[in-house]
Amino acid sequence: MRRFGKWLGRILLVLILAMAAVGFWKRDDISRLLAVNSLFDEGEIVQNFSHMDKAFLTAPVSRGSGSPTELPRGPDIALPEGAADWIEQRSVTSLLAMKDGEIRYEKYFLDTGPDDRRISWSIAKSYLSALFGVLLDEGAIESIDEPVTKYAPQLVGSAYDGVSIRNVLNMASGVRFDEDYMEYDSDINQMGRIVALGGTLDDFTASFVDRIAEPGKKWAYISIDTHALGMVIRGATGRSIADLMSEKIIAPLGQERDGLYITDGSGAAFVLGGLNLTTRDYARFGLMIEQDGRWNGQQIVPADWIAAATAPSAPTAPGQTGYGYQWWVPEGAAEGEFFARGIYGQYLYIDQTRDVVIVATGADRQFREPGVNEANIAMLRKIAASL
Repeated sequence: MRRFGKWLGRILLVLILAMAAVGFWKRDDISRLLAVNSLFDEGEIVQNFSHMDKAFLTAPVSRGSGSPTELPRGPDIALPEGAADWIEQRSVTSLLAMKDGEIRYEKYFLDTGPDDRRISWSIAKSYLSALFGVLLDEGAIESIDEPVTKYAPQLVGSAYDGVSIRNVLNMASGVRFDEDYMEYDSDINQMGRIVALGGTLDDFTASFVDRIAEPGKKWAYISIDTHALGMVIRGATGRSIADLMSEKIIAPLGQERDGLYITDGSGAAFVLGGLNLTTRDYARFGLMIEQDGRWNGQQIVPADWIAAATAPSAPTAPGQTGYGYQWWVPEGAAEGEFFARGIYGQYLYIDQTRDVVIVATGADRQFREPGVNEANIAMLRKIAASL
């Protein structure tokens, strides 16, 4: 019996040492997974959204070597009635409003500040659209009606076989993908865990084989379409999205801080929602887009691409918010009115007729409640009208 006890003790010791060794070897993965599991917790979400590099692998998006471009300031304005309650109810963390190219309102909430690099979530999709427009103009990609598999051959045989670039720009690929953020086993949440654990999103994207409709026939907001677009860009150029975004978009804007992209284990940027920038730097991008792609006398993004990308060209159902090439168009939109949107209350709202750009970041854990997005757009429109 004593021999058995000694033998059992030795086995337990070996197991404990083995587990400790695995824990040490995988400590970064374990640390990231623990951080991801508490990413949206009520007491931590605000600060987590300013420090996403603690939960994920990241790649720098260089601002370049030049001096930051100053954002002019005009007279401060008071927010319209109801805005203060909206800021509190929607857990807004920053709000910056520009009129005629000048900052008219800028304030930070919930212990955040102007140096915080806030997670974009799906605002990153609109950045990728702008980058794509530049590369299309330069000839790296011939046409948006080419198949995605021409530039992303890994997708041959998947549900993306036969899908055009236009289809993925419009979120009309027809690929079956579950975007339910509240369902643990949904495809979008599996994608998040793959990123957190250093998996490969290209492989994940190529694994989808089912469709809900033929390409181009039905609009369905699925973030994996944006990853497929990123695969097209990487395949066409042979370069990383982080480097291309820095060279073509970020550095010319004269940002205040380097940005960050969340990446998967292969180093591929999480293009559908992984960009991290300051509120003012989001405003710089928004102002460039609002000015038809021009910035300090330089054409950064082709004006005709911006016009096409922000037109409601996707096959959305009647009464739905319109969708272009990774940009949203609100119901009853005035000419030149469109926006980028991310989960948990991230907005980049543009009204070209009024010459208005508004950036709002947030940590709204009720963002999925019925009517919240519509109320947010109504408030952004109200602020725009008051400037």
